[in-house]
Amino acid sequence: MNELERRRVALERTLLKFRNKKLDYCTADCARLIRYHLLQMGHKPPALPRYRSAIGAARAMKQTGGISAVLDSFLPRIPYARMLPGDVAILEGTDGMECGVICVGHKVIGWHQDSDEMVNLIPLDVVAAWRV
Repeated sequence: MNELERRRVALERTLLKFRNKKLDYCTADCARLIRYHLLQMGHKPPALPRYRSAIGAARAMKQTGGISAVLDSFLPRIPYARMLPGDVAILEGTDGMECGVICVGHKVIGWHQDSDEMVNLIPLDVVAAWRV
């Protein structure tokens, strides 16, 4: 299977699982979205710390050094303009928290701070991107 087809299949599996889920720190948030997608792409990301609320997620992020630090430990960084479908990026979130998203072409998909629904976003404030 060629690389783009492999990415498409993994992205479809990820979107199938998370597309209609509301933001819920027990089952569906950006860290869980990225981890599931990395597993679909054949990577072995570290286990997530346990958390069940936004405060617990912030505490877990501080404990691990943030999503960026975890992704830097096993994925290569790329310029965000070079992202392919299925690559991962971090957007600047509220209160200094990172927001993880997945590239789906010229947009990214993830949860927006003003909505608990998963949405397609135009990536304006990309902090970092990784090749998956």
